[in-house]
Amino acid sequence: MASGFSKDFAKFYTEFTAKNCNRKNFIQQYLLENGVETSVIQIAGREHIHVIFPSSSYNPQFKIKTLIAHYDRAPDSPGANDNSSSVISLMNYAIRLGRLKEAHNVRIFFTDGEELSDAVPDAKGSLIGKMGAFGLAALFKKLGITNDDVYVFDCTGRGTLPVLGETILPEKVSPDFAKRFTALESRAKKILNTVSPDFMTLPISYSDNAGFLICGIPAVVITMLPKDEAEAYSLNLLKCKELKSFVTRHKIEFPEIKGENPDHKILKEFEVRDLIPVTWKLFHSDKDSFESLTPESFEITARILDYLAASKTLA
Repeated sequence: MASGFSKDFAKFYTEFTAKNCNRKNFIQQYLLENGVETSVIQIAGREHIHVIFPSSSYNPQFKIKTLIAHYDRAPDSPGANDNSSSVISLMNYAIRLGRLKEAHNVRIFFTDGEELSDAVPDAKGSLIGKMGAFGLAALFKKLGITNDDVYVFDCTGRGTLPVLGETILPEKVSPDFAKRFTALESRAKKILNTVSPDFMTLPISYSDNAGFLICGIPAVVITMLPKDEAEAYSLNLLKCKELKSFVTRHKIEFPEIKGENPDHKILKEFEVRDLIPVTWKLFHSDKDSFESLTPESFEITARILDYLAASKTLA
């Protein structure tokens, strides 16, 4: 893959995914050079980057849309798709928004520490752990900012099919939260359907959405996959009951059977792992490289983002 990108884009991407790149400084410098100011919010050892738009960018009649992409990456991986793809898309989006004359009601954060998280839902669907954005979400809650529509963009650089992450809400959420989340999910589906009627809703790993969900703030995740991988994954979910748990919880639940052969568990995990999309198998490795990306992904993501800017929901 990776054919079809311009030389300038390839050079830019190579610099951002270089092993010694200070990604926080890179993001801030690139945006500043293009007329967009930022600030750094330090919370619990994490450095989250906030894009600063003028007050005229916000109309209090309508909901604010908070868009998030984590800029950290797994050690020893270029992180070209996970998550440089979404970061670069949001960086260029911020520049486009900075040139708009009318209000867009968009907030953008580049978050830190997502890859260091161990947040997964427990057997009852409750979220545990603290994602990289948990501290940011907790700050939102403390400040009373709980009515935003939160969209998390993660790994949007490969494939042509937008995927909305399926979210299983904890059992004990309030009716009000469930209602607000359902409304947000419906708005997300409407936007994705406008851009790509073939979009799919599928189980994916929790990302920075977990931190917001824990704090009682509705949040959804948007990613991309090659269409054939998404369709095969959808079929595999029907064939293998353990696959969904493996993807969302990073492990397989086995019933405790006395005298069970531990080698069977290891073999089963390998079998289930083989059923996830090829794109996801590249994550956290040196194969998550620029060469694995597709230019169409960035074009589709840009269209999704532009529709988000244009969308209006009464506050």
